[in-house]
Amino acid sequence: MARKLAALAHPARLGILRQLGSADSCCVKDLVQRAGLAQSTVSQHLKILVEAELVSFRAERQCSRYAINAPALRALAGVISQTLDHCCAGCCPQATHDAPSDPLRQPAAGHKDI
Repeated sequence: MARKLAALAHPARLGILRQLGSADSCCVKDLVQRAGLAQSTVSQHLKILVEAELVSFRAERQCSRYAINAPALRALAGVISQTLDHCCAGCCPQATHDAPSDPLRQPAAGHKDI
């Protein structure tokens, strides 16, 4: 799980994921044009995303096609949600749709806002 989260910790990789999410699959050339980064940089970021199993690739003629691994991202989102639920159980007020949120609310003493 830590490897997946670390892969998401770079703004360029988040941007690449967003780009991949808007298409079924992309080749590096397409991602380079959209990201405004060098081809080697995009390739390195894709390597990290593939190793973290958040992106898949398949060889296709002269280019490799990359795609989002949606089940892996959904599973990661579920783990993050469960972790936050567990960490905040009993100490964080539940948000309600009726009550307006108070942006000036201070966290309870000894508790950190996440």
